[in-house]
Amino acid sequence: EVNIEFEAHSISDNDYNGIKKLLQQLFLKAPVNVAELTDILIQQNHIGSIIKQAEVQEDSSDDDDDDDDEVFGFISCLNLTERKGTQCAEQIKELILSRCEKSCEQQVVEQLDKLLNDSTKPVGLLLSERFINVPPQIALPMHQQLQVAAQTTGSGCRGALTYSCVTALRTEKNKDSKNCRGISLVRVWISICNASLLKFSYSVQEESDTCLGGRWSFDDVPMKPFRTVMIVPADGINVIMDKLKEYLS
Repeated sequence: EVNIEFEAHSISDNDYNGIKKLLQQLFLKAPVNVAELTDILIQQNHIGSIIKQAEVQEDSSDDDDDDDDEVFGFISCLNLTERKGTQCAEQIKELILSRCEKSCEQQVVEQLDKLLNDSTKPVGLLLSERFINVPPQIALPMHQQLQVAAQTTGSGCRGALTYSCVTALRTEKNKDSKNCRGISLVRVWISICNASLLKFSYSVQEESDTCLGGRWSFDDVPMKPFRTVMIVPADGINVIMDKLKEYLS
């Protein structure tokens, strides 16, 4: 087992390729201009942060320089209302609505459409993605930094749209699924769901590779990757942050 320490940094121009790669991992084959989205996130680098490997005080070859600069995760917020008219923002709204139409009743679709297009109530898209080997505990300080930045710069949104990846549980019980980390993540997820005004999920199995990891037997069925969209009112963010502190500290 190799122990790696991670640390957060402000977003910079040098992080373009790393952030773009993670956005591609998030949106997969969806028609979203991730290049434009990456540019916007770098332009508003006062909001959010990226995760890199902590510097090691040892001699290293030049070949390791690229690894040291690799972005292992990031968090930011795209104000969909403020960015109305940009290709990536319009594509994201269209993507979310189209998925909602296939997964929800018409009244839910109409509610979501109204929320996304009401210019008097700004909606922010919370973007957060990391590699699987990055511990979930790092989410707490990253979310805290994002909230401070949003309040300081006045760029907070009245509603926060969370677009995140969820892996469905296998039908068979996994003896590793009851560890403390797994239970904490489930509790955090339940807290976010409870705070949401609207939520729905959809499968992206056809757009992604098979999700395999951990201890598997030949009889196990691969987990199916999902995306979950949730609208969380701004006044519900503090409740979620309290739960993050409780379960991830």
